[in-house]
Amino acid sequence: MAATSTSNEFSRPKNYFATTHWSVVLSAGRADSTRALAALETLCRTYWFPLYAYIRRRGHGPQDAEDLTQEFFARLLEYHWLDAVKPAKGRFRSFLLMVLNRFLANEWDKVRAQKRGGGIRALPLATGSAETRYAREPATTTTPERIFERQWAVTLLDQVLLSLRAEYDQGGKAALFDALKPCLVGSRETLPYAELGARLGLSEAAVKTAVSRLRERYRQRLKAEVAHTVSSPEDVDPELRHLFRVLTRT
Repeated sequence: MAATSTSNEFSRPKNYFATTHWSVVLSAGRADSTRALAALETLCRTYWFPLYAYIRRRGHGPQDAEDLTQEFFARLLEYHWLDAVKPAKGRFRSFLLMVLNRFLANEWDKVRAQKRGGGIRALPLATGSAETRYAREPATTTTPERIFERQWAVTLLDQVLLSLRAEYDQGGKAALFDALKPCLVGSRETLPYAELGARLGLSEAAVKTAVSRLRERYRQRLKAEVAHTVSSPEDVDPELRHLFRVLTRT
């Protein structure tokens, strides 16, 4: 996860990229190494919800969607479905959706016919809040693919904020992060620095500096999180641009 990245992560030589999650999985060839499997499990636990939302928009009910999501990840880990990774063009996002569609086409009847989990080692997923999160989606004709991509982008940004807050918390500055967080998406006019400084007991100049540092760390962590889901440094910026386009769709 991005919480393990450092401030100079993107100033390192390109070969540092071999330590990121999806790259670890791909370099292993198959998910049979301890390190690669751990990396894949972390990615799955982080990005399960976009698949749940996709399955729901495909017409499955909440319980079936939960069962299918859990079973999909269990089989992904157990049966080495990474053999199908080449058509995914190196993006974990594309790989997951491609393999999920194959799973839904071929395995749905089997999943319905067997007890949940089917004896395969389950991957713990925080599915308890899944339907609450899904209910926030607008009741429109948005396609399953668009919901998947939007939820992927939202999940990624949430991960960045969580890891960034953890970094500030470790430095004893969680309250500062919470106060400055609105500045990541707003402007000085929305939240005047002088007013914010008065709340924090800081000068306007000090607030300006703190906001600048926060935005820089946010950019670094955002790139680091995206790097966990693509296979090469060259894919990071295109993936970022794509996800921002997804978020601005109407």
